[in-house]
Amino acid sequence: MDIKSLILTLVLSVSSLVALAVTPVETLNELKQRIAPDKRTAIWDVNASQQGSKWVLSGTVGTQAQKKAIQAAMIKNGFSTYTDKITVLEDGIPAARKWALVKLSIATLRTEPKHSAEIATQGIMGAPVKVLQKCEDWYRVQMADDYIAYVPESSLSFKTEAQMKTWRKAKRYIVTAYDSRLVTEPHGDETVSDLVMGNILEYKTAQGGWLKLVTPDGRVGWVDGADVAELSQWSQQGFSAAQIEKTARRMMGSSYLWGGTSTKVTDCSGLSKVSYLSNGIILQRDASQQALTGKIMKKGTDWRQYETGDLLFFGNEKTGRVTHVGIYLRDGKYIHCSGQVKINSLIPTASDYPYLYSPLSASRIKGMVGTKGIIALKNHPWYF
Repeated sequence: MDIKSLILTLVLSVSSLVALAVTPVETLNELKQRIAPDKRTAIWDVNASQQGSKWVLSGTVGTQAQKKAIQAAMIKNGFSTYTDKITVLEDGIPAARKWALVKLSIATLRTEPKHSAEIATQGIMGAPVKVLQKCEDWYRVQMADDYIAYVPESSLSFKTEAQMKTWRKAKRYIVTAYDSRLVTEPHGDETVSDLVMGNILEYKTAQGGWLKLVTPDGRVGWVDGADVAELSQWSQQGFSAAQIEKTARRMMGSSYLWGGTSTKVTDCSGLSKVSYLSNGIILQRDASQQALTGKIMKKGTDWRQYETGDLLFFGNEKTGRVTHVGIYLRDGKYIHCSGQVKINSLIPTASDYPYLYSPLSASRIKGMVGTKGIIALKNHPWYF
């Protein structure tokens, strides 16, 4: 063997030893931190154990993509053969129910598959969800913002992949009014369904200033054309702090509901989501998630540097844990939902300065759409 061949052999041997020095346990831990660090947005319960000279991987993941990532990481780290006992939840869902659209104006999703469980979030009519698991008459689903929760079967209209492709290409209208109604005939009073801002329905025909639309589960009715906009055109709007502020102010005085993310009731981060969705932007679900997105301004930033639409985050000053979010307006004022949607000041001497401390941080969404955790609805593959 010549010197070049010897050196190459030694290099390959060292590389193999280095790879094998990373155990399957370490491989899974690293992968979890990279692709599934937050249990609110990923299902990941995978373990590695050694049985004799063989490694066994067992547990549960939500999607095939996660399992493929595990397989690739194991091979990369030198474990091409191992016993695979990993269950993929979505594999248990039949093709006819892989996808669904929320069929109610507002559907409640919970942390467990039962009505007595804590509310996690809400879904609105026409919102696409990926179905991961069936639990009797409940389904575990993932929403367009990646949030995972349980929803009653009665709140969904199930679709195949082909049906979802057809829906994405269909002419659809989004409700732009604060609230509206789908009625049986133009100018009629008999309700087919209540409607709230953000609901999406398919187009059928038009008559005068009224549009004939259909809900995800096939209910047909009429809506005042002034209350809706054609989805593909509406989604092209640019960033508008004025639109975000307008929506937030329209919710002034409405009550707080933990898990609320609609114009009827909301929590603090729900107010951010609803307001930004009216501008065609999908934010993360919780305040602590939103705080990790956008252009982050750390604690101590002078409020005069904030712009309308910036998100302000509050919480525990000792631990840095974020528990609350508001939307900055101007002149030191911000709007938020704490007990009810209201306006307060960041200026300690102001009469409407609340019990909250100064922000732990702030995030600017303007100019950051398309970065991690902030997506334009027009660019979301579930919608278009």
